[in-house]
Amino acid sequence: MSTQTLKNYEYHVWANKRVFARLEELPEEILLQEMSNVFPTIYAGLVHIYRVDTVWLSGMKGNSYEQIQELLVTVEEKTTGKSLKQLEAAFSELAEAYKTFLNSDTDWQVIKDFPHPTYGVLHASIDELIHHVVNHGTYHRGNITSMLRQLGHAGVPSDYVFYLYDIN
Repeated sequence: MSTQTLKNYEYHVWANKRVFARLEELPEEILLQEMSNVFPTIYAGLVHIYRVDTVWLSGMKGNSYEQIQELLVTVEEKTTGKSLKQLEAAFSELAEAYKTFLNSDTDWQVIKDFPHPTYGVLHASIDELIHHVVNHGTYHRGNITSMLRQLGHAGVPSDYVFYLYDIN
């Protein structure tokens, strides 16, 4: 795997942690406050990021669509009715699973097939899918920032450049 791909994934983890740290500073009730936005609540936005990250790791590991659907039952159990700290712990556990996978001997450039009953077959490399996971997280962290602003609270800067400042 390229050093840049690993660095991009580390950025994703860093940015998620920044969002959790910001949310921990705010009144807990804002997590479940309903609004008209991309997600009905900030909590739902966090769960969506976690769910998609889980799905893609499972797919990259070679699990079938059916196996991933079964895994989503576990995701539901890990995320339903949990506190912010519990959800953050689930994110940390998933990040460790990604790091283990990313440090394995997989060939990241080989194009693999990822069949989906609605969208067809995706032909992509692990490298490309990590890029997607990072990009997807960035997009939805932006949604969460917008939701915070809608509720009268500032978000937290989580742009890649701030990650670069932070690690240097």
